[in-house]
Amino acid sequence: MTVVGGDMPQVPVVVEGAPPLTSQPLDTPQRIRREMVRQILHSRLFVVGTVLLLFWIFCAFFGSHIAPYDAIDDSFSPSYHAPTWAHPFGMDRVGRDVFSRVIVGARSVIAVAPAATALGVTLGSVLGLVMGYFGGTVDNVIGRIVDAVLAVPFIVLSILVLTALSAGSEGISVSPLKLIMVIGIAFTPIVARTVRSAVLAERDLDYVQAAKLRGEGSLYIMLFEILPNVMGPIVVEATVRLGYAVFAVATLAFVGYGPQPPSPDWGLQIADQYADVTLAWWAIVFPALAIASLVVGINLIADSVQQVLEP
Repeated sequence: MTVVGGDMPQVPVVVEGAPPLTSQPLDTPQRIRREMVRQILHSRLFVVGTVLLLFWIFCAFFGSHIAPYDAIDDSFSPSYHAPTWAHPFGMDRVGRDVFSRVIVGARSVIAVAPAATALGVTLGSVLGLVMGYFGGTVDNVIGRIVDAVLAVPFIVLSILVLTALSAGSEGISVSPLKLIMVIGIAFTPIVARTVRSAVLAERDLDYVQAAKLRGEGSLYIMLFEILPNVMGPIVVEATVRLGYAVFAVATLAFVGYGPQPPSPDWGLQIADQYADVTLAWWAIVFPALAIASLVVGINLIADSVQQVLEP
């Protein structure tokens, strides 16, 4: 704003309180993402959960090097010895150090749960995108299949599939790859339902219609237009499913569909010793606490992510 009059010079007048002019938008996608990441990293829940998760990941990779005793060696005596300074978690039925077995036992869970989660989230996201974008007959057909799979309890479905894949003349033999496939496929329908709901909320918005008017193909629209805008629910679902995957691995090992003795797998340790819980509670409680602490850590991360991405 200027004052003009005769030979008077033009004097700029600054209006107090006016916002400064800027050529950069205040809420760019990059700034929004950075702010979300900052909020997540500064969350106390996220910090505590990450510490727990990283601890067990470290044990999974280096447990055999930091464990004070051999996790499989049964030369110690006596069996079912109560916790002492030398054996802080006590000893199991055959005289093995429970602390060493808990540390090393993280390996079998960490090796399977993240891979199974990644498989389930990937397949579920693909199905959810297809169901939500195309709708109609495609959604109905795939939806009925998803409903049929969801109608079967997870543990029953997993046992049936693993028995069919692993049964042989020498009994049940379950490899980590089979566990990853079965758990991942079992998680797929749940993730598909979540992603489908998110896609239905996006597919009729203006940016999708504009992409169609430009002549973009369905695959391009799903992957490059809709998918980036539904990543929030997918990330939340991935963190939640990871906690369930840990429970699934431990549960299947407990019922005999996992690593076999003398593996230090947590679920297998509980299965081997639970009949003697009145004699040696420590042989069951400490592996159970390990499972619980890992699941709690993952759930804390999931809660902090969900609070930011789904306010």
